[in-house]
Amino acid sequence: MNDATLNIAVIGAGPVGLALALHAARTLPDANVTLFDARPADKSVSGDPRTLALSLGSVQILQRLGAWRAELAQPILEVHVSQQPPSSLPFLPAFISDRLGQPELRIRAIDEAVPMLGAVLSYGAIVAPLQQVWMAAEAAEPKRLRSRFGAPVAALKNLQDGAGTGGGAGGGISTGVEVDAGIAERFDLAVVAEGGVFADQARKAITHDYAQTAWVGKVAFEGGPAGRVNGVANGATNGVAYERFTRHGPAALLPLRSGGAGLVWCVPSDDDPVAELNGAQRVTVLNSIFHAAVGRIESVSALKRFPLGLNAERTLTDGRSVRIGNAAQTLHPVAGQGLNLGLRDAFELVQALSRNPDVSAVLRQLEWQRGPDRWAMIAATDFLARSFTWKLPGAGAARGLGIAALQALAPLKSALARQMMFGRR
Repeated sequence: MNDATLNIAVIGAGPVGLALALHAARTLPDANVTLFDARPADKSVSGDPRTLALSLGSVQILQRLGAWRAELAQPILEVHVSQQPPSSLPFLPAFISDRLGQPELRIRAIDEAVPMLGAVLSYGAIVAPLQQVWMAAEAAEPKRLRSRFGAPVAALKNLQDGAGTGGGAGGGISTGVEVDAGIAERFDLAVVAEGGVFADQARKAITHDYAQTAWVGKVAFEGGPAGRVNGVANGATNGVAYERFTRHGPAALLPLRSGGAGLVWCVPSDDDPVAELNGAQRVTVLNSIFHAAVGRIESVSALKRFPLGLNAERTLTDGRSVRIGNAAQTLHPVAGQGLNLGLRDAFELVQALSRNPDVSAVLRQLEWQRGPDRWAMIAATDFLARSFTWKLPGAGAARGLGIAALQALAPLKSALARQMMFGRR
């Protein structure tokens, strides 16, 4: 490695870690960047079919990094949120309830004067281009950029006062961090971006098991891959993302470029209404759940299930190490914002380092700079997720009233749309 003013270790070559490494390589020309990942470099991720929704802000980050593949993505032109009948507003006077109707919220890109609200694509279609661009950058500058694939990091140790003693409660000023991935190496900053799913994570300072399961897969619609019935396109294959609040939990359909939609179906873990159903029965239930605008679901793929919970650190930094993405907070998928929050974490950290070369000062400021965006998203998703477990009378009614109010109040709806696209600024 060359003589640089800053040596950065990025731990985790998922979308957040790769985006940070690439952004640092481009924005911090005097920095050395080393990327660590337990996955071997020759293990392809391009075929990973997991469906993810990116906000417009995340799409713009990938475009800036040269890792956006528009031909692999389905733009989201509208988000439609509704609540399953019966009416959730029975306590309102009839003349108000009739005017509001069944609660629906429609956020449209055209109303926000943007080309799209975001996009849907597979995990592989995000990670593979990022890794390809990173490998090209490394080949162009091998003295400054390095990859350590197949090298799981066993431990991090803060170094203090330049003496190489262990960090922690013993006091002193952290001057670096030792990364142990078979051999111990010293860095000025270690960024932990290894995520994983809730069930596989060690518990952090703030944790809550929602006792919910997400069933994930794909659905196809009547009319074939184009999703057309009598010449009319089904909404879910026409750039519309649907979220439906049910008494069991939220269910979402994300439009896919190949036709059909990605399904995320959240239900209680201790009284799971999905586990014992066969494919035909699942199709019947899904058609009874979703709004009529979705169209008729014809088939559903094999589904995988994931336990859901909140798992978050109180603080992002520890000495000269910082956690971002799922390593900092794992959220319920009700708002689909976990990856988007992680990409904003990565972008803002590198931007802060480009303005101030003092790593310690940047990390001290990072907590309050990222705090409003981070804690607003944690609080919003946690509130929504817990609301499906409340047995209080009127909980569903209150949720439905909130949906209807957002639709009726255009400035508030636009503010929500901007926050979902770009985070809290």
